Amino acid sequence: MTHEEIKRHRVESILREIIPEALATLDDERINTLVVTEVVCSKGRSDAKVYLEKSYLDSKEQSEALRQLRSVAPYIQNHCKQSEGWFKAPRLHFEFDDQQEKSNRIEALFEQINKKEDVHGES
Repeated sequence: MTHEEIKRHRVESILREIIPEALATLDDERINTLVVTEVVCSKGRSDAKVYLEKSYLDSKEQSEALRQLRSVAPYIQNHCKQSEGWFKAPRLHFEFDDQQEKSNRIEALFEQINKKEDVHGES
């Protein structure tokens, strides 16, 4: 792992901790309880994708939350910058994480395959 990769992973880790703190300070109930699942920084650490848990939001609430997050992103960036003493913070881009959904679908497919194998194996 190169020195740059180590720095990037360190920034990602710090952002995973600080962004939920910044969200908790907001008065908006729709976004102050969102759970950050992952943060991925660009190579130069100028941009960061922030993945959020979406399990308890429907699609309309998700789009509304993303709209709100885009409007408060500068505040959150400033919070990160001040709390860590950074000269600048990455630009934050928020998305809902669909990895859990994908893994649930894969698990369901494996269960279906196992059931079919059991049925064909018993005949």
